[in-house]
Order: sequence, then C-alpha cells, then structure tokens
Amino acid sequence: MSIDQETPESQIDAEVKSDVETETTNEEHPHTELGEHEYTVEELKQELEEAKQKTHEAWDKAVRTQAEMENLKKRTQKDLEDARKYALTSFSKEILPVFDSLVLGLQAATGDSEDVKKFREGSELTIKQFEALFAKFNIVAIDPLGQPFNAEQHQAMLMQEVEDAEPNTVVNVFQKGYLLNGRLLRPAMVVVAKAAEKPSEDNAQA
Repeated sequence: MSIDQETPESQIDAEVKSDVETETTNEEHPHTELGEHEYTVEELKQELEEAKQKTHEAWDKAVRTQAEMENLKKRTQKDLEDARKYALTSFSKEILPVFDSLVLGLQAATGDSEDVKKFREGSELTIKQFEALFAKFNIVAIDPLGQPFNAEQHQAMLMQEVEDAEPNTVVNVFQKGYLLNGRLLRPAMVVVAKAAEKPSEDNAQA
C-alpha cells in the first residue's frame, strides 16, 4: 500500500469526534416541527366562533354604553332646563299674594275724590307692570269662570245649585290660580255648580 492511501490515526480520531458531536447536537436540538400542534378544521371553526362571540359581546357593550351616555345627556339637559324654567317658583309663590292684595285694594277703592282717583291710577299702573313681568317669565293666570271644573288646576271651595249652570262648571272664582311654564304654582279657588237635587217621593206626593 502506498503512503498516499494510508490514513493517519489523528485523522480517524477527528472524524469519529465529528460524528459524535453531530449526534449530540441532534439530540439536544430536536426538530421543532414535530412538536408543533397542527389545528384541525373543527378546532379552527371553534376558535372562529369564539372570536365572533367575543366581538359581538364587545359591540353590544359598546352600544349599551353609548345608549346610557345619550340617556344621561338627555336627563342632564332636562334637569338644566327645569332648573332654568322653575328657578323662580319660590319667588313667584311669594309675590302672588302681594299682587292679590294690590288687586283687592283697587277693587275696594271707590269714590270720586281726587285721592281715590290717584290711588286707582297708581294701582292700575302697578298692576300692569306686574302683568308685564308675569308675561316675561311665562307666569299665566288661571281664571276658569264658566269652564268645566279641573281638579288638577282648580280647588273647589264650595258646591252649590245655580240656575242655568251646567253641573260641574265653575260659577265663581274666589282667587285666580297661576302656572309657571305650564307647571301649577297655585290652584284657582272656585265655586262649582252641582246638579239640582231631585225632590223626594214624599214631597212629590204632597
């Protein structure tokens, strides 16, 4: 055998060592593709349905939240409007008796003396100023003479038979009522007509 065909022992040892290291490396780092999970069609469908359900729940929650915000906004706006409309409620209730007294004083001022005339002129002017103020702040008088009795706006002080008056109609107004922006400030105090009583059988026979 020639010298070129001879294999030194050192070269054989190197090849063996290389083979051992290669096997060791393969054992320490196995092929990862074998360890990966392969999804089936059914599993993919299930995950898709779960994702759809979560999306639907999130959307539904967002819609409800938006609706709640809109309702809150509307309630807040209504509260602000009510506060603005009815801020004068207490003041208006306090000023109405003053206006009533002025009207009664004017009605009681009779006579032709100069002092009475001056008093009437001053009272009439003041009443007109009150009425202009009421109109400015949407304070409306309730004067239901001749109208059907309305329990929501009228307070019946008396019921009596009145000839030619329809039963349950207002035949006299003791004191006018008032509304503030459509809300009752004070009911009108009224007299209501009632139906005539039927004569008893004893009186009819007599």
